[in-house]
Amino acid sequence: MAKSIWAIDPTHSEIGFKVKHMMFTNVSGKFNNFQASIENEDNLFETSKIVFSANVDSIDTNNEDRDNHLKSNDFFDVENYPKLTFTSTSINKIDNNLYNVNGDLTIKNVTRNIVLEVAYSGLMTDPWGNTKTGLSISGKINRKEFDLTWNAALETGGVLVGEEIKLVSEVQLIKQ
Repeated sequence: MAKSIWAIDPTHSEIGFKVKHMMFTNVSGKFNNFQASIENEDNLFETSKIVFSANVDSIDTNNEDRDNHLKSNDFFDVENYPKLTFTSTSINKIDNNLYNVNGDLTIKNVTRNIVLEVAYSGLMTDPWGNTKTGLSISGKINRKEFDLTWNAALETGGVLVGEEIKLVSEVQLIKQ
């Protein structure tokens, strides 16, 4: 078996999320600074060991005031917890190119096992001869399980920020 090492292509990747705002609409955000390394055997996705991190200070919701609030100790507390990390623990094939990736997500020094659904695009060669692959990633977490508990009650009932965070990412990898 030949070991393959992959790196994330940040110019063709987006690490994003969505959360309910005021109980009825979604607000989207992303992290602009992130790293990942993937190792596998014979280019087989199901043999991959994935290590990912994002600089929380790079959070971007298209609103500077909201981003600054998210960076504060009300939420991510970037001064004390500058990164979030994910390390895969197992990968299970569900269907042709669909996988469940189990792993440990750490936010604010709290680690929980989560499951991500990953659609794997297979291998391609770009016009410059680089071997690439693409991943469409989705999942859900409860932000309160990671000590992201700030909220505000609405006069009409309910809360300002939903508990469920939808993880949505498009990732392109380059074989090293």
